[in-house]
Amino acid sequence: MSRSIDAGRPGIVTVDIAGTRGLRSLYLVRFGFAIAWAVLVALTASTLNPASIALLVVYPLFDVTAAVIDFRSSGAARPKAPLSLTMALSLFAAIGVAVAVTSDISSVLRVWGVWAIAAGIVQLIVAILRYRLGGQWAMILSGGISAVAGATFVLQAGGDDASLMTLAGYATLGGVFFLISALRLQRRPSEQ
Repeated sequence: MSRSIDAGRPGIVTVDIAGTRGLRSLYLVRFGFAIAWAVLVALTASTLNPASIALLVVYPLFDVTAAVIDFRSSGAARPKAPLSLTMALSLFAAIGVAVAVTSDISSVLRVWGVWAIAAGIVQLIVAILRYRLGGQWAMILSGGISAVAGATFVLQAGGDDASLMTLAGYATLGGVFFLISALRLQRRPSEQ
């Protein structure tokens, strides 16, 4: 059952308590996935091999799945257009990465970089739209950092030091931001 709290003041949005709980749970799952993924990438990232290729394709597919769950469960806090865009971007990223892995690490970094830039901007927009839920400052930072990191991946792809290890660090930082947001989301109506 979904309950809503309305502060009754102009400019204060109605907060869907069940949606906030669902968002908190989703953020915790995303944290766990990001950390596990980063560890596995760090262990397999020296070359494009079956394990690293599978991990590279799974990450954006997990992002699609998380966006679908977010879209379906976040109720009034659901920014429809940006979440739909996130789903499309991540699906295209998975396809792009699947094609790029047939070439080289630099190609993967280029695709990943473009995705990180676009997804970071969308994440920033979603976090701003959800600001009143609390805990979104970490998502705002994460979106901005993702866009900057994406540009770094594209630049790194053009150099001699192209490495998948940077993606492990990127995922770890993103996971930490999801954890912070999960912990900071409002827990009780009295805290809102």
